[in-house]
Amino acid sequence: MEYTTLGRTGLRVSVAGLGCGGFSRLGLSTGKTAAEAVALVRLGIECGITLIDTAAQYGTEEIVGQAIADIPRDSVVVATKFMPRRDNVPQTPSQLMEGLEASLRLLRTDHVDIFQLHGVALGQYDHAMSLVPAMLKAREQGKIRFLGITESGAGDQSHDILRQAAADGVWDVVMVAFNMLHRTASDGLFPLTQTHGVGTLVMHAVRSIFARPDFLAASIRERAASGQIPAALLNNDAPLDFLVHPGGAASLTEAAYRFARYSQGVDVVLFGTGSAEHLRANVAALSQPPLPADDLARFFELFGGVSGLGLESPLARGG
Repeated sequence: MEYTTLGRTGLRVSVAGLGCGGFSRLGLSTGKTAAEAVALVRLGIECGITLIDTAAQYGTEEIVGQAIADIPRDSVVVATKFMPRRDNVPQTPSQLMEGLEASLRLLRTDHVDIFQLHGVALGQYDHAMSLVPAMLKAREQGKIRFLGITESGAGDQSHDILRQAAADGVWDVVMVAFNMLHRTASDGLFPLTQTHGVGTLVMHAVRSIFARPDFLAASIRERAASGQIPAALLNNDAPLDFLVHPGGAASLTEAAYRFARYSQGVDVVLFGTGSAEHLRANVAALSQPPLPADDLARFFELFGGVSGLGLESPLARGG
């Protein structure tokens, strides 16, 4: 495992971060027991993961709390989140403080390393800023160390919220949707985060699109039909398989992780998982070197103009 400094926080963290939400929720969504989910978090820590990202809405804070209860608290960086709106109702500063206290109880800790406002959508930034004084008060009390904000992914593909956040001087960490077929952050956001020392956590680096060849091929065909990608790819059922070969990536999933891992401006790549085998494979992928230069050159030649893919599940489209 390799480690990096998370922006101006000074936190040394693993380049692979364990996400405790997503489709699997540490396996809870697929029938795993709480004990099995706890064991999975502990395995991640044994594999060298030091950043664990959860949220009240994931229902996994208690799992994380059990998993880290018997290890030195400073050996892991725990990030959790608070929804600034629920059922389309803006939450108040007092509700944020109540939410933080609930998270601390479930996490069995007296502080959260990164406390994030969860999924701030377009038009909601002013309300997010109205919650900052409460977050700063909690920081003064030692209950949180750093402030974070996460975007809504597919709902803000130009990263307007995070671009504003990166320049405001308030937020220490941002969570951004980024992958090899959605790289708008490379030009629009990462130059700002690097200039202002804001740490970056990447979500959606893989998700289902890179693990579902049929969904990937259909998505690429749509873009080829619209002229964003060379028309020759219209009849290609494996448009990214040139990345998989001896000396290159062992799988398309590995290629996607390696692409995100070495993109300039990325600090930590988050992944979700529900199995030990998958966890080990993801850690191994994120421990590999950059993709070969020739493969990257061909990728950018073919897909340099693509964005907006990999932000949704195939299930959202009937897949």
